[in-house]
Amino acid sequence: MSDKFLLERSPVKYLLEEMHGGNSLRMTTTLANEKDRERVYDTIFRMPWRCELLIDVGFFVCLDSFLSLLTIMPIRLLTSSWRLLKTRQLKSLSAADLSDFGCFLMLASGIILLQQTDISLIYHMIRGQGTIKLYVVYNVLEIFDKLCQNFGGDVLQTLFNTADGFANCSPENMRYWLWRFISDEALAAITLSTCIVAHNNALFALLVSNNFSEIKSNVFKRFNKDNIQSLVYFDSVERFHIASFLIFVLAQNILEAEGPWFENFLYNAFVVYICELMIDIIKHCFIAKFNEVKPIVYSEFLEDLCKQTLNIQPDNPKKTLTFVPLAPASVVIRVLSPVYAAHIPCGPMVWRVVWIFMLSVMTFVMLTSLKLIIGMGLRKHATWYIKRCQGRKLHSD
Repeated sequence: MSDKFLLERSPVKYLLEEMHGGNSLRMTTTLANEKDRERVYDTIFRMPWRCELLIDVGFFVCLDSFLSLLTIMPIRLLTSSWRLLKTRQLKSLSAADLSDFGCFLMLASGIILLQQTDISLIYHMIRGQGTIKLYVVYNVLEIFDKLCQNFGGDVLQTLFNTADGFANCSPENMRYWLWRFISDEALAAITLSTCIVAHNNALFALLVSNNFSEIKSNVFKRFNKDNIQSLVYFDSVERFHIASFLIFVLAQNILEAEGPWFENFLYNAFVVYICELMIDIIKHCFIAKFNEVKPIVYSEFLEDLCKQTLNIQPDNPKKTLTFVPLAPASVVIRVLSPVYAAHIPCGPMVWRVVWIFMLSVMTFVMLTSLKLIIGMGLRKHATWYIKRCQGRKLHSD
């Protein structure tokens, strides 16, 4: 029968049938339905900008928290210290005041720890290493940094809870809560020190790109909605860490670079940002595709983040962006201090103190202004976006 089929079918007839038989790939592909078509459009067009918008808003939330640590917290500490000196009673401090003192002590301990390290030596040691060795060390530090970030958030929550208990305790239990507050403070300081070890080697993020292994380790896994939300929040925090890494490199170039280096720095920073942007978009697009997650889910994540910006408590703690700015702040202050010191003119001690005071005031005013702009902008955006989401829900109902 097969011989008869081959005899009756000439090559010309076979070619004509193939030409007029429909799609040339019909034997190895299937026709897409409307659902498949929407999935393709979601992956290519709708998901990227929603994902990037969420990550960018998360980045500014982290930046706002970072600026609050450097601007709002010192003002609160001064007012609390003045009130404490007037009353001379530790009981007059509230839980928020005790939390501010705890954060200040951790920040100070981190800066003191970093003062004992030679940043320039570390910088040149990193530059002299081979690519393979840097790749291995970077992966170890990245895992270590993620663990420290997660544990550091838990430690700070414990510290704030203890501060609340100490502020509201009775005089009979004050000794117990004071001991617990000091213990939690020590634990937080130790955790911060381990975080700083990872941040101190931050230049690895610019020397070695680990992005494609990040895609490989994420896109083929099964994720639920909460895990995807935690992942995109972590990408926002990572974006902020990269910005702090760039400040580290900028400070080192200001102190040690020779010749025209600024254009090269801007180019490298732009390349790092574009690579990070593309990798995050590709990663989340395919995670959403393989887990059948609609782009509207990322809009829901953004709504949760806007509620967090307005201090609206979510029903699920996993829906909050957790960011501890103490370690990045310690690194930034440490690497920028020599830059400021290099621009203080030589002269009598009084004149140098005046210059230090003027530079400190100017920096504080600029950071406070930036904090006000970003904070008010985030609140206005959050209010507008939540109203928009509520309006859409009313129309859909």
